[in-house]
Amino acid sequence: MPIPEELIRIFQKQKYQVLGKHSAVKTCFWTRQALNTAEEKYCYKQKFYGIRSLRCLQMTPSLGRCLQACLFCWRATSTDLGIKWNETDFPQEEAEPASSIVEESIKAQRRALIGFKGNLEIDKSLLDLALNPVHAAISLEGEVTLYPRIGELIEEYFNHGFETVLLVTNGLRPDVLSRIGKEPSQLYVSVSAPDESTYRSVCRPLISDGWERLNETLELLKSFSCPTVIRMTLAKGVNMINAEGYSRLIEKADPTYLEPKAAMAVGFFTRRLPWKAMPFYREIREFAESLSRLTGYGVINEAEPSGVVLLSKLKKARKLTG
Repeated sequence: MPIPEELIRIFQKQKYQVLGKHSAVKTCFWTRQALNTAEEKYCYKQKFYGIRSLRCLQMTPSLGRCLQACLFCWRATSTDLGIKWNETDFPQEEAEPASSIVEESIKAQRRALIGFKGNLEIDKSLLDLALNPVHAAISLEGEVTLYPRIGELIEEYFNHGFETVLLVTNGLRPDVLSRIGKEPSQLYVSVSAPDESTYRSVCRPLISDGWERLNETLELLKSFSCPTVIRMTLAKGVNMINAEGYSRLIEKADPTYLEPKAAMAVGFFTRRLPWKAMPFYREIREFAESLSRLTGYGVINEAEPSGVVLLSKLKKARKLTG
């Protein structure tokens, strides 16, 4: 099933570069900020894990395809346009080769940044680094594990000289994760509800057994050798509730890190939720401290501009790059 033209137009308006039939790249705000040598600005992944924003490429191999339609998502979801996806809408034979997706994503990143060559205030040595990314975040939009060759995609980024490859999933394809082959440098699972009732009303799964699948994925996390992260995107009065429920899910998964993060009132978020649903940073910090008391995970870092707190049983985060 092809991506509807209306959805593609929305993505292009939001500065996504569509690649082939089902992939896309969007240059991160923090990558552009890192080119400004007047101020040292970078995203929380650099502060927490050493992933340099300047050299990070964010992409998706599953543009527009997701098995959830979360209320707090700032992107246009399929539900906004009356589209419903399922796993059978992305058959193996329609999946483009991982090697070509990687090559085209690097070209897209370069196209997006090449205009900085005309900016006399930009340090050209920094721009040269940005034009040659070495960190890939397979996330951006959609559910990436719907791409049938996701393990090959991870491997291809490593084969192209990338130092780190992050994978972010909503956890609804435990069957894919259980046989992924090449592990990413770090695996993120989005857990944005503390119980099934909240999950159904807030994450709005497009499949009947979404909660069961998510819990199966949480059980799987202990089998991964790479660091694992439970990310909680939190909206005030929506899913930033019941810390005890989150703590039970965390106990089940035993991840390396927790990342409670503020949902941002931008884009399509504002069509579904009021502005006041975006938490202040102090509220995220308070919720993180509640999780800490319940789980034994300690706060080891924080990034106020990104509205995120990092918790772990480790004393500090492992750097993913040298």
